[in-house]
Amino acid sequence: MRQELQSLPKGLAEDVAKNLVMVANLIDEDPERAYAYSRVALRLASRVAAVREAAGFAAYATQKYSEALAEFRAARRMTGTVELWPVMADCERGLGRPERALAMAGEPEVQKLDKAGQVEMRLVAAGARRDMGQLDAAIVTLQSPELASNSVQPWTARLRYAYADALLAAGREGEAREWFAKALEADKDGATDASDRLAEIDGVEFVDVMDDLDETPEDPDLDDEGGAPVSEPDGTGDAAQADAETEAEGEDKSAE
Repeated sequence: MRQELQSLPKGLAEDVAKNLVMVANLIDEDPERAYAYSRVALRLASRVAAVREAAGFAAYATQKYSEALAEFRAARRMTGTVELWPVMADCERGLGRPERALAMAGEPEVQKLDKAGQVEMRLVAAGARRDMGQLDAAIVTLQSPELASNSVQPWTARLRYAYADALLAAGREGEAREWFAKALEADKDGATDASDRLAEIDGVEFVDVMDDLDETPEDPDLDDEGGAPVSEPDGTGDAAQADAETEAEGEDKSAE
């Protein structure tokens, strides 16, 4: 990306770079703000492929799929690479065109992808099958050497999770639980909610302890200010005080 920005005047390159950094920093936590920064970068340097790609991902994160697809296509024309092929296919799904995503999964470009890209394409194709109501086909699509492998790769948790979710949708709860557990085992960064899905299957309900602490029951024996008890259980309260006063009055009369 730095190399691409070198084609711009120094001051302009720095401004574009700052906006791209903000896109990267915000895209997961605040995608709308990331999108706003991407539009600034795009306005400043629309002829830079890295800027078009960043704008595409920011639009994708905010579910502006038509805009994202246009940006990804522009970036691909500029670079000639196929790295964006899976996310372009997923944009077709987002636009309600799963059949186009499936068609892209069968194109020669898929064979040019690296292993991570091919796994991503498989996930998109399975999602397209589910969009079309072809649940069994989606399950078969996800069955692959990568799914069966015991080695943990960056895509492993997501692949296992997608397979478990498809199994659960098909009513195969026992198998789904097994694969959610496998997904959780591979998910070191918490990229999925596999633990929550496991708990849901097992009928486990989590309770927020802090909420319980906030709901402290009122003690009926305490006064309005939360101080000492109004009456003591050992008889040292108001009743005992009244007895003491009566005894004192009796002593005064005796003295008289």
